[in-house]
Amino acid sequence: MAEPLFLLADSAIVGHLGTDQLAGLGIAGAVLSTVISVCIFLAYGTTASVARRIGAGDVAGALTQGIDGIWLAVLIGSVMTVLGVPLASWLVGLFGPGATVADQASTYLRIGLLGAVPLLVMLATTGILRGLQDTRTPLVVAVVANLVNVGLNLWLVYGLDLGIAGSALGTVVAQVGSATALLVVVVRAARRHRASLRPSVAGVRGAGSAGVPLLLRTLTLRAGLLLMTYGATALGSADLAAMQVAMTVWTFLAFALDAIAIAAQAITGRYLGAGDARGTRALTGRMLWWGVVAGVATGLALAASSRWLGPVFTTDPVVRDLLVPVFLVAALAQPVAGVVFVLDGVLIGAGDGRYLARAGLVVLVAFAPAAWVAVAAGGTLVWLWVAFTVVFMGGRAVVLLLRAAGDAWMRLGA
Repeated sequence: MAEPLFLLADSAIVGHLGTDQLAGLGIAGAVLSTVISVCIFLAYGTTASVARRIGAGDVAGALTQGIDGIWLAVLIGSVMTVLGVPLASWLVGLFGPGATVADQASTYLRIGLLGAVPLLVMLATTGILRGLQDTRTPLVVAVVANLVNVGLNLWLVYGLDLGIAGSALGTVVAQVGSATALLVVVVRAARRHRASLRPSVAGVRGAGSAGVPLLLRTLTLRAGLLLMTYGATALGSADLAAMQVAMTVWTFLAFALDAIAIAAQAITGRYLGAGDARGTRALTGRMLWWGVVAGVATGLALAASSRWLGPVFTTDPVVRDLLVPVFLVAALAQPVAGVVFVLDGVLIGAGDGRYLARAGLVVLVAFAPAAWVAVAAGGTLVWLWVAFTVVFMGGRAVVLLLRAAGDAWMRLGA
C-alpha cells in the first residue's frame, strides 16, 4: 500500500494547483503507469523464479538469477529514458488534450521519465527480496521513501513554486533513494552467498525471454486502463481530472489487495519448487478466501468515504460531484478485484504467464467495444467505470477461476 502513495501524494498536491494541472497529471500518470506496468515482470517474474529456486534449496542460484534481472532493468530503463524524454509531447498528444493540459502533462512526463532506471531497479530488487521471503525490507524502504516524497513535493511545488514540475522532480529523487537502498541490501546478500554480481549475457537474455509472457499479459491490462483514460479525455477536462483521482484511488486499493497476490507469488513458487502440490492447492484456497474478505473490507471503506475523498484531491466542485458515483461503482467491484488479484498472483508464482497473456487478450477484446459504447452512448464517466468493472474485471475473474480449477498450471520442481 505504500508504493501507490507516490501517486496519491502527487494527485493531492497537484490537484490543489488547479483542474488543468490535475488533468495533466492524469495523462502523464497514465503513461508512466504504463511504463511501470509493462515492466512489472521484473518484479513478478523475479519473485516467482527466485522463490522456486529457494524452495529447491538453491540460494546462490536464486540470487544470481535475480541479479541478471537487475541488469535487465538498467538496460530497459536506459532505453526508455533516452527514447521517452524527447517523445514526451508526442505521447501526450495521443490522448488529444487541450493545449494547457498538454503542456502540464508534457512537463511532468519529461521529468518523470528520468526516473525510469531507478524505478525499474526498484522493481527488480523488490522481486528478489520477495522471492527470498523478505517483505519487511521493501516495506521499510517504501514507507521512508514515501515520507521523503511527500516532504519534497510540498517544498518543491509550494515552497519553491515549481508547480507540477516540482512534484515530478520530488518523486524522481525519492525513487533514486529507494533504488539505492534496495540495491545495497541485495548486493550484500549476493556477496554473503557468493553469487556473481557481474552481468551474464545468457542470464539477462533468459530473464528477458522468461518475462515476455508476463509483458504481454501486462500490455493487455494497461491497454484496458489506457482506454479508460482515452475515454475520459473525450468527455472533457473535468472528467479527465476525476478519472485521475478515481484511478489513483483504485490503484491504491488494488495494491492493498495485491499484498495477498504478492504473497501468493512467493509462496506458490516456493511450494511448487519443493514439489508440494497438495500444499500449493491448500494455500491457494486460503489466499483466495482472504482476497474476498479483503475486497469486501476495501469496498465498504471506499463506499463509506466516497463523499469525503474528492475534497482531498481537488477544490473543483464539478470534479467532486463526478467522483462520488464513480467511487461507489468502484466499491462494488472490490470483492471481485480481490479474487482477480489473488489468482493472478498464484498463476504468476506458478510461471503460468502464457495463459495469463492469452486470457488478457480475450478480456481486452471484450472490453474495448464496451468502453466505446459507454462513452458514445452513455456519455458519462460513471458508465465508463461500469463497463470497466463488469466487463474488464468480471472477465478477468472468469478466465482466472477457470484456470485455477484445473491442474495444468501446477508444474513441480525447480
